[in-house]
Amino acid sequence: MVNTVLASGGLLVGLGLAFGFVLAYASKRFHVEEDGRIVLVEEALPGFNCAACGQSGCHAFAEAVVDGKTPADGCAPGGKDVAQKVAKILGVEAKEVEPKIATVRCGGGIRCKDRFTYTGVASCAQAALLAGGHKACSYGCLGFGDCVAACQFNAIRMGEDGIPTVDPAKCTSCGLCVAACPKKIIELTPKTKRYHVLCSSKDKGAYVRSVCPVGCIACGLCVKNCPNQACMLEENLSRINYAKCQNASKCAQTCPTKSIKELPR
Repeated sequence: MVNTVLASGGLLVGLGLAFGFVLAYASKRFHVEEDGRIVLVEEALPGFNCAACGQSGCHAFAEAVVDGKTPADGCAPGGKDVAQKVAKILGVEAKEVEPKIATVRCGGGIRCKDRFTYTGVASCAQAALLAGGHKACSYGCLGFGDCVAACQFNAIRMGEDGIPTVDPAKCTSCGLCVAACPKKIIELTPKTKRYHVLCSSKDKGAYVRSVCPVGCIACGLCVKNCPNQACMLEENLSRINYAKCQNASKCAQTCPTKSIKELPR
């Protein structure tokens, strides 16, 4: 009996050693050296691991950049400085990165009427599953702050009016709030542009006026008064062409519902 146990133990030890040698050989035989630029790129990144670049984290982003699967300026939180460092490591020319900031294209909040009383989970994503949400404006902010929870930089807070407010000093334009909003009313806009249409409704003006006092009614006054032809009407909604906008302020001055406002930048 004892001999049998010893034999079995010896066999297991032998097998363990054999497998160990096989694994060691395979590891050495098939080892792939990591490109040294991956380490350098990762060291140049801010290290937030926010996944805003579309990768699982900073190391994955560094690998993707070196493999040519994502651009050198793909790290939004890093901005221009990081893009230049990464481009230098890769030996390519750095593209000019235009700074952007998250803009909430809704001003309704508590001013917008409700269609019904919502008593479910305090989540925009969950509320939107119930007939698009409780707001009379089907395009408006639902006010539960999914964007606030998604932001890893403490750059968004819920205002007293029920609308998220973006802190321009903290916003990194990572886009996490954009992805978190089920109504798709948050956009990344050029940081140099101060005037924005804070409405996303495509409903006709008469209905907008009946449910929200600060909604765009597509009156066209901004289009008529903009000295740079930067304003336009699309699908019952005013839009600003940021490439033409010179921050002239005429759009905000003439908007009767004040749905166009100047935001701090």
